[in-house]
Amino acid sequence: MPRPYLPHGVIPAVLLPFDNDLAIDEAALRKHLREVAATDGISAITVNAHSTEVASCTFDEQRRVLEIARDEIGARLPLVNGIWADGSLEAARIARMASAGGAAALLVFPPGPFTLGQSPQMALAHFSRIAEASDLPIIVFQYPIASGQGYPPDTLLRMCEEIPNIRAIKDWCGNLQQHEWHVRTLQGLPRPVNVLSTHSAWLLSSLVLGCNGLLSGSGSVIPDLQSALFRAVRGNDLAEARRINERIYPLARVFYSEPWSDMHNRMKEALVLLGRQKRAVVRPPLAKLGDAEIERIRQALLDSGLLRREPGRDAA
Repeated sequence: MPRPYLPHGVIPAVLLPFDNDLAIDEAALRKHLREVAATDGISAITVNAHSTEVASCTFDEQRRVLEIARDEIGARLPLVNGIWADGSLEAARIARMASAGGAAALLVFPPGPFTLGQSPQMALAHFSRIAEASDLPIIVFQYPIASGQGYPPDTLLRMCEEIPNIRAIKDWCGNLQQHEWHVRTLQGLPRPVNVLSTHSAWLLSSLVLGCNGLLSGSGSVIPDLQSALFRAVRGNDLAEARRINERIYPLARVFYSEPWSDMHNRMKEALVLLGRQKRAVVRPPLAKLGDAEIERIRQALLDSGLLRREPGRDAA
């Protein structure tokens, strides 16, 4: 019997291409999945998450995305399936679908109503219902505490101790001290819970603290650089890690600039500029980026060495 998947290492979260009529472009999705999955050193791939504009996708579309991912790369890499739902019953429904559809783990987003306040009992009840619906490992998406959707330390510890399915967190707490506490405390539990950084705007600093992995939408564009950075940090090669980070930094500044809701919009434009996708279509309420913003992305790709400079055009 195969061992249960333990979320760890470099886990890119892929994008979701759309046609001009806003339908899923299945051929483009398959191409994107194959290209990301071919990266040396990644440990899994995430679908149905922020990066795939999951909030704009129906249940049937989410199931279809997982089907396509399983068909294209499921034999080679574990698939992490996101659970985006404001209600626990719907979250459990998605968990059952993901389990039946071949996912290896669940990435659970916090319910929207938690922005109005939450109690430990609410969080435990939500995750318990998901765990009852599927025996897959759970990755808790940890938001900033100030958002209302982040889980306070005592609540998070109770969740990890009382729900054995919880095996990792995707850490987006946005607070350095809290992030270090997560790494030291959760990875040191009797049943360790891996910390997967998603602090992609300051990834080198985050990984140096000792995260056992990273899960990031920018891995849809730079999975090779993320894999190389993770490998260098784990190997205590700080000089190499800093060299790689110099290439990542221009893209991080552009991808994760305000408004943050456009981060994956920008990544789609980057793939078009790199010739990896034909279109950068997003679903409303997201909107097409303007020419000035696209030029900023092109310049960041040049500065990172992912695009070649054309003689004359990019001269100072």
